[in-house]
Amino acid sequence: MSKPEAKEPKEMVSAANAGGEAKGGGMKAWMPAIIAMLLAPAASFAVAEYVLLPRLQAKLGPPTVAHGTDGAEAAAAPASSNSGKPTTPGENFEFNNVVVNLAGTMGTRYLKVSFIVTGIGGKGVKPIFDAQKAKLTDVTLSVLSSLTLADLEEPGSKNVLREKLVAAYNQTLGKRLVEQVYFADFVIQ
Repeated sequence: MSKPEAKEPKEMVSAANAGGEAKGGGMKAWMPAIIAMLLAPAASFAVAEYVLLPRLQAKLGPPTVAHGTDGAEAAAAPASSNSGKPTTPGENFEFNNVVVNLAGTMGTRYLKVSFIVTGIGGKGVKPIFDAQKAKLTDVTLSVLSSLTLADLEEPGSKNVLREKLVAAYNQTLGKRLVEQVYFADFVIQ
């Protein structure tokens, strides 16, 4: 029994040394994981900024109104129609600062928009919209307030909203008079 007692202290010393090596080796084993966790956000940002966004922008085309423009520049943006005949700003109808509560938010979120409505082939819609302003304002409020926050967060949601407004105006007027809607202000709060 004296031999096993002599081996126990050596085994304890080697076990203690092994524990010390395991701690140092453990840190080395975690280094790739730590580096990956630190570099993943930077790599994700770079891929989104320099790969995904340029591809998405190329598919969607150029924006109709650039950020930071004021209403005068936005009114000048739709100055020509598909027929090549220029329209004057007086022929277009402007909805300014239309504010609605978004559906499904219990009044906690709202949408504020300003936009210009243009007629087909450069024909003016201002006299028609002025004559039926109450009815067309009601249609506008109905279309906008039916939107949810999720609807507006979808890619291309402004284009879908444009199509809904144009279709609603043409249906309300009983004939196809409205060609396009150009947003000058679009704020979700």
